[in-house]
Order: sequence, then structure tokens, then C-alpha cells
Amino acid sequence: MPALLKRVARAPGGGRGKWFVLAAWLIVAVALGPLAGKLGDVEDTSANAFLPRSAESARVNTELEKFRTDTIMPAVVVYTGSDAEAKAATDRAAFAPHVADGEELSRPIPSEDGKAVMTVVPLDSEDDITGTIDELRKIADADVPPGVDVEVGGPAGSLTDSVAVFDSLDSTLMLATGLVVAALLLITYRSPVLWLLPLLAVGFAAVITQVVTYLLARYAGLPVDPQSAGVLMVLVFGVGTDYALLLIARYREELHRHVDRHDAMHIALGRSGPAVLASAGTIAAGLVCLAVADINSSRSLGLVGAVGVVCAFLAMVTVLPALLVITGRWVFWPFVPQYGTLARKPRTVWSRIGAAVARRPRWSWMMSVAVTGVLALSTIGITMGLTQAEMFQDKPESVVAQERISAHYPSGASDPAKIVTSTGRASEVRAAAAAVDGVARVEAGGDRTPDGDRTSLSVVLDDAPDGRAAKHTIDELRGAVRQVEGADALVGGTTAQALDTQRAADRDLRTVVPIVLLVVLGVLIWLLRALVAPLLLLATVVLSYLAALGASHLLFEHVLGFAGVDWSIPLMGFVFLVALGIDYNIFLMHRVREEATRLGPSRGVLEGLTSTGGVITSAGVVLAATFAVFAGLPLVTMAQMGVLVGTGVVLDTFLVRTVLVPALALDLGRWFWWPGRLFRHMPRGEHALRAGASPATPDPDHEPA
Repeated sequence: MPALLKRVARAPGGGRGKWFVLAAWLIVAVALGPLAGKLGDVEDTSANAFLPRSAESARVNTELEKFRTDTIMPAVVVYTGSDAEAKAATDRAAFAPHVADGEELSRPIPSEDGKAVMTVVPLDSEDDITGTIDELRKIADADVPPGVDVEVGGPAGSLTDSVAVFDSLDSTLMLATGLVVAALLLITYRSPVLWLLPLLAVGFAAVITQVVTYLLARYAGLPVDPQSAGVLMVLVFGVGTDYALLLIARYREELHRHVDRHDAMHIALGRSGPAVLASAGTIAAGLVCLAVADINSSRSLGLVGAVGVVCAFLAMVTVLPALLVITGRWVFWPFVPQYGTLARKPRTVWSRIGAAVARRPRWSWMMSVAVTGVLALSTIGITMGLTQAEMFQDKPESVVAQERISAHYPSGASDPAKIVTSTGRASEVRAAAAAVDGVARVEAGGDRTPDGDRTSLSVVLDDAPDGRAAKHTIDELRGAVRQVEGADALVGGTTAQALDTQRAADRDLRTVVPIVLLVVLGVLIWLLRALVAPLLLLATVVLSYLAALGASHLLFEHVLGFAGVDWSIPLMGFVFLVALGIDYNIFLMHRVREEATRLGPSRGVLEGLTSTGGVITSAGVVLAATFAVFAGLPLVTMAQMGVLVGTGVVLDTFLVRTVLVPALALDLGRWFWWPGRLFRHMPRGEHALRAGASPATPDPDHEPA
């Protein structure tokens, strides 16, 4: 692999190769760029895209597609106030043109307390649901009498409000992420030109990522949903910028050692390449592990994210080196690296931190473990699960409508559960369902499939569709209808979907986590050629994840005011933080291993920390800031993801990688590298540096083995 990387490194850093690489990327971007805009065409926005593959509720959705080609999606208009009935009667005539063909618009349904009126408008889901809901809301908002409130909700209203969030998601994320990355690169490099090159390379990566994702979704069945498409661009920007920072830092270092910039790039790419490859491989492999998840949206996020990481890696090790070599040293202006000046660099904050950790390494890692452990204890008492009303930072109209319905009707009236059963046993299934506690009523009649074999029944629950009591009722309902022999009855609907997703998320967490840990451990063993170091590094990342989850819980509860944590967050956060968090340990320990071959384990740790401290900190800040963009989104799930990943990356950058890992390596000395070559070839008495020690200054002309 090192030999292969060296051969590959000669292309983008070569005299003629750099022009060939740049031309190739330009041709690909121009030829395939139009396909990048088609990613939205292959996004799956169906209900099953966010459900477990094995869920009974997903099977119900599939069954319901057999009943008619123009599947009905109801909108529910709820009126409250003294003149509600008059307003509802007026609007009913205006709603009529929007009713699906062959369906009947319901008469206004008054509540038992006489304080509300509800109208159900059946819409054709094959039409433009969001446009129709907008029209219904305009009608409902026109000429509203004083003291009357009108909201349009129901399944069609909820879909419209969710689509509105995702419609602005891609553009908002792209703009915010681009601005954040550009600002941080300007601060990092303090150069009016250099910051443009990583951003340009990431732009190439973003285009090719969208193209590849579209082609795989179109022709290879890659699952893509709006959430994974939104996260994809943030991941590409964050990871791509990380790799750019690492490569540019090593290239600038080599420019101090070599007169010819092509030689400097060959060496920089050859030596940083394995770390970048291991990082990309770890993240991609960790995300691919989500392919075994049961929840379709988790599988989509994992597989799509892996595509993005691979494309970001390819761009950063090809087009970015070509751009750097083409522009030459002047691109670093006003801090142009000059040949032979590396030995005169002053002591940095990272060398001081290393010296402080070296004085008391055991105390340093024990205090770090204590801090992260206290934060990890905050995970105790986390409230899991969010209702529909709690999924948005600002309540959309559909959520307000559901609250009104719950206050004046059986809470499930706007979104009944669905039972699909054999027609011959439909009456028995109806009777069994009606006898279940928590069921308000089973609607009369029922649709049949064209062949008459299957019948669907609507079941109104007493409780709110996404409440805990309603989920218990679904369990009881499923148990009751299964007792009807030969009915082959299935129970679905919004409440059943929430219940199935909750249970699948718990199963996925127990299944995916061990697989991710084994994959990451394998990559670390391959990279470091040791066993103790990989095990300890993996343990630090897991501890950092638990600390990040605990800290995020405190932020959710006491600062951001979230009612709970979405069921998908622990698994998604674990995969992202273990895969991304191990990044910085890979960058650090790869350099430490390189330096330890000539300076010894302890001095190698300090030199590695000093050399990589600035760039890894910059990379961590960039990655944390890109994910923090999610915190401002209206969807609570994505906001929680951003806060968790951002918090975890900050902990990894400033505590785990800066103090905990170096302290463990210094305290264990040569045993940190057991049973690898470094352990076997270092003197047994080699221990951590003591007070006043400082890392050896490397010879500018020396090339580490």
C-alpha cells in the first residue's frame, strides 16, 4: 500500500501530471455536472423510506397500495370558537373542487363539547399534495370571523409541513456550510488566496458525490431520502476540509525541507496519504456498517455517507495537490514557507501542552477520564422519543391542528390506525378491534382491493396518535386481531409506525455498534501494527461518545428546551462520532509512529503532538462547526444530530487527542506499541519524558523512515 500511494502521489504532484489531473476533474465536472442537480429526482419520500424494513406497519403501507391506484391522503380542517360551524359550512363549498375523484367531502363534524368543528377533505396523493394544502389553507384563512381559529392538518398537512422543511434543507445547509468553512479557512491560513483551493477541491468533491449518488440510486438501487441527501453535503464539506488541512500542513512543512515544490508534494502526499486513506476507510467502513440496520433511513444515511467520504478522499488526494503545485509557494502569501527555515520555528502551545502532559502523564490521563466520565454519567435519565409536536423547533400548522383535535375529539380521530385483513374475516376482525381498550371506534364499511380479497379498516384511538398510551393500544390491537384465525390481519398507521421505529432503533443499536467497533479496531491494528494502542484508542473514542451524549443531553434539556432525544440519535451519533472521532487519533498516532521510529516512543509522542496539534485542532473546529449548522434547522432530529456530533468532535479535539491519548502513550512507553515492531526494538528502560523535557527538533534535511 505505501508503494502504491507513492506511485499515485507522483501524478498530481508531477510536472505534467498536475495538469492532467486538473484537466480530468474539469472534464468530469463539466460532463457529469448536470446529473448532480437530479439527485432530488431519485429521493424516496414515501413513508416506508423512514421505516424498518421488517416492520408490520411498512407491510401495511405496501398492502394499502393494492386498494386503489389513486391512494387517498386526508387533510383535516379543524375550527374552534363560537362561530366555528358557520365558517366550516362556508369553507365546505370552496373545498369541494379539491376533493379526489370518486371521494366524498365530509360534512362538518362537531365535537361532543360543542367547541370545535372538523372537516375531513380526502385528497388524491397522486396530485400535488403540498400545492393543494396551500390552497386549502388560503381558503380557511380567508374571512375568518373574530374569535374563530382555523388550522389545516391531518396526514396531508403533516406531509406538507415536513416537505417544506426538506425543500429548504439542501440550499440552507449548502450555503451555511460553505460560509462556515470559508470563514474558518480564512482564519486558519490568514491568506487571501490559499483558502480558495480547499474550497474549490471540496466543490469538485461535492459535484462528483452528487453525480455518483444519483447514478447509484438510479441504476443500482442505492436508497436515498431527503435527510441523508442533506447530511451528505455537510459530511463532504467537513471531511474534505479535514483532509485538505492535513495535506496542506504537511506540504508546507516539506516546502521548508525541499527547494522543488514537486518533490515536497510527492513526500507530503506519500507520508500523509496512509493516514488520510486510513481515516477515509474508517469512516466509510463505519458508515457502511449501517447497511445491516433495519431502519431504512439509517441504511440510506450510512450508504450515502460512505459514497460522500470516498469521493471527498479522491478529490483531496488528486485535484487539491494538483492545484497546490500549480499555484506554487506564493499561494501561502503573506506567510510563504521558505526552504531551510523549519529548524528555527519557536515553541508552540502544543509543545507546551506536550511538556505539561509529559511531566505527569498518569495524572493527566486519569483527570481526562474523570472529566469525560462525569459527562458520561449525564446520559442517565435521558428521555427517549419525540412526539410529532416535538419534532419541530417551531410548531407548524399541522401540529397545532392535532393539538386542537386532541383537545376536543378522540385524539386519534385525525389520523386513525389502519387494519388490513382478509375480506372473509373482516367482520370478526372489526369486532375484535372494537373490544380493545383504548379504541374509540372502528369506522363502518371499509375499502376492498379490486379482487375483493383484502379489506382495510380505520380504527380511531382514544389517545394522541404518537403518544405512549396509543402505542400500548396498538400492541393490544395487534394481539387481538391475530387471534382471528385465517384473517392474516396487519395493523399499521402513524402510531404503529412510531412504535415499530422505536423498537427497530433499539435492535439496530445492539446490532450495529459491535460491528462498527470491530471494523474500526481492524483499521487501527492495520495502521499502527500494534494491539494495545488500537484497543486504547477505541476505548477513548467510546468514552468520548458517551461524554458527548451526556453533554448534549444537558444542552437539550436545559439550554435548547427539547422534550427528549429522538430514537435514531444514539445510533447515528455513535457511528458518526466513532468514525469521525477516530480520525484525529489516526492523524496523531500515524505521525507519532513515524517520529517514534527515530526518536523513541516518548519523544515521538511529543513530536507528533507538536507537529499535528495546530492542523488537527483546525480540522476539529471546522468539522464541529459544519455539523453545528444543523442546530439551526427547524427539524429537531437534525438539530440534535448536529449538536451531538459537534460536541463530540470538540471533546475529541481538545481533550481526548490533546491530553488523554498522549498521556496514555507516555505513561505506557514502549508497551503502548505491544506487540509491534516499536515495542520489540525499543529499549526496555525507555519511559516518559520528565519535567522540563521538550521534543527533539527534527533535522530539516532528515527524512523519517
